[in-house]
Amino acid sequence: MQSADRHDAVFLEQVLIPSLHAPGPYNVLACEGKIAACAPAGEFEAPAGVASIPGKGLRLFPSFVDAHAHLREPGFEYKEDIESGLRAAAYGGFGAVFAMPNTSPVNDQAAVTAFMLDRARLRHPFGPRLYPVGALTVGLEGRELARMGELSEAGCAAFSNDGRWVTSTEIFRRGMEYAAQWGRLVIDHCEDEFLAKDTHMNEGAVSGRIGVAGQPTVAEALHVARDVLLSEYLDLPVHLAHISCRQSLELISFAKERGVKVTAETCPHYLCLDDTRLENYDTAAKVNPPLRGARDVQALRRAVQDGIMDIFVTDHAPHAAHEKEVPLDQAPSGCIGLETALPLTYGLVREGLLAEKAFIRMWHDAPAAIFSIPVNNFAVGDPADFFLFDPDSEWEVTRETIHSKSLNTPFLGARLKGRVLAHWLGGHRIV
Repeated sequence: MQSADRHDAVFLEQVLIPSLHAPGPYNVLACEGKIAACAPAGEFEAPAGVASIPGKGLRLFPSFVDAHAHLREPGFEYKEDIESGLRAAAYGGFGAVFAMPNTSPVNDQAAVTAFMLDRARLRHPFGPRLYPVGALTVGLEGRELARMGELSEAGCAAFSNDGRWVTSTEIFRRGMEYAAQWGRLVIDHCEDEFLAKDTHMNEGAVSGRIGVAGQPTVAEALHVARDVLLSEYLDLPVHLAHISCRQSLELISFAKERGVKVTAETCPHYLCLDDTRLENYDTAAKVNPPLRGARDVQALRRAVQDGIMDIFVTDHAPHAAHEKEVPLDQAPSGCIGLETALPLTYGLVREGLLAEKAFIRMWHDAPAAIFSIPVNNFAVGDPADFFLFDPDSEWEVTRETIHSKSLNTPFLGARLKGRVLAHWLGGHRIV
């Protein structure tokens, strides 16, 4: 990682910027942490004394937003901490990371929020920027709303009970209403408490064949339906976390056709893997919601292509090696994703399933709009937050190439195509 004690000028030459009307090539100048100039290559050169960084054939993307990650601090620093998690985010192309509240103590008090923000500023003064997500209920227990006003004032960007479902519809309704008063969204973990209890993978042919208790897709879809109906009734927005199945997509599509203020996210692993990945009881592929069947994967890919799915997120969920090196029914759910997310989802662009502008929209434009955070659109005066991406660079997922503390990924050992070569935030080079 590199740092500096001032805002140095940065000049990038002949880069492709797919988010602009004409993809390029462009020259870009950043000064004092802002975009100073961005124009087709040849219209201006590097100012005197400013070194030129060649970018021919490379993409220059605005720094992306991960609206759903688990950085584990406070309380579980042996899995990940804010320093290592944000470092992984920097190498993954993310300039903003939303950290979920299932820490210990839970982020249900302003003091915990302040601690997280202080740690981020101390360890990464130039970014990536941390956006804490406050607990929707006290202790994530689902019985009493947290002090949402205090959490919002302390810096929480949204509210969620992620990892724990809110059984009480009345409490969830009040949470949506109070969040709206503070200009915040509720991010809901859609999972029926009773149908999902003591399950370890998707319910289907594979779970039946290998003898593992499975979670049916309706466990997710039931709560999606509840949230859609509440959103319509209250005329308030709600954001649905890590959508994984076809029934949920049908409900979301129906809601959007009716003008309901619902947005939704999915993760790279739900688009690239199905439940056959667990045939050998691979705990690295145990996630929640679980990897679904092939039909669900195809439905998700179509939803991404058709614009029904609003954003990508990583749901980065690190666990220590010893926690995953146990039988499937004893292993925690979750996989890391901050450094593999872009190559995996750029694969959809390579396949022709997703245009490059749509790829950028789902990682940048849409999450920024949904959660109202400032980002770079390469206009003069915008923050100089961007990274160079080589779509053809191949690399192997190993301990040496991953910057997270943990290595729990079903893509360990895989060769991926597409890599972040350099990353600037506020004009400072952080990778």
